[in-house]
Amino acid sequence: MTPISLGLDTFGDVSLGPDGQTQPMDRVLREVMDQATLADEIGIDFIGLGEHHRPDFAISAPEIVLAAIAGRTQKIKLGTAVTVLSTDDPVRVFQRFSTLNALSNGRAEPI
Repeated sequence: MTPISLGLDTFGDVSLGPDGQTQPMDRVLREVMDQATLADEIGIDFIGLGEHHRPDFAISAPEIVLAAIAGRTQKIKLGTAVTVLSTDDPVRVFQRFSTLNALSNGRAEPI
């Protein structure tokens, strides 16, 4: 029987804090990293971060956030939920993910 794989994905949605104010982007990014660390600790298999360039999403450079997550985790696979190739050089996207794959000991999975 094939085991079930569980994963998470996020764009780093910017939400309101307890005071009713929009949370700062840096706080949202740290929370995403904390969530990924916890996911790794409890055995979640995959985390995907989507690239978005809007004020209501904090992740505009998923490879950088994934690299930070790679340094804090051991087993969780690291991938994208969205990569906007129409506004980027596909060769550079490949190179960035190849670097992430090397830094994470083979855990990078661009989608």
